[in-house]
Amino acid sequence: MPEEFSQDITNAFKDSYVFEFLNLPEPYNENDLQKGFIKQMKNFILELGRDFIFIDEEYRVQVGNSDFYIDLLFFHRGLQCLVAFELKAEKFKPDHLGQLNFYLEALDRNVKKPHENPSIGILLCKDKEDEVVEFALSRSLSPTLVSEYQTQLPDKKLLQQKLHELFENNGTT
Repeated sequence: MPEEFSQDITNAFKDSYVFEFLNLPEPYNENDLQKGFIKQMKNFILELGRDFIFIDEEYRVQVGNSDFYIDLLFFHRGLQCLVAFELKAEKFKPDHLGQLNFYLEALDRNVKKPHENPSIGILLCKDKEDEVVEFALSRSLSPTLVSEYQTQLPDKKLLQQKLHELFENNGTT
């Protein structure tokens, strides 16, 4: 993969997203999350950034005689590639990457057009531990990112307290 394309991928996606507009009640599952994104597609795309074109939900790819379903499939105009989103209503686990890499391989072999760049996978997890993600991605050859999301912003008082603590710590050092 060309280094320039790799840098473009990094610049096109965020490390963390806020999906407060979904208004999901706790607890929720991956199906609730997916339905929320479809219902709020405009807001979802605005949170992702420019150049995303929605292709389908539960996008079917066939490998051998088996059907598999990608939670959400987009095309990114700027990167000229398919972008598969796998949604997890739980903390990141390394085995999530195996499923996503399988989907990317199926897309690249059976769906991607010859002039398009390799497909990108985005694993949206409720939470992630950076060191675990780093280890899990260290041997991955596919362009894959792990982003966390929040379904609501932290409480205003908590944000004010953290901001106050930050200013106090910077003033004393």
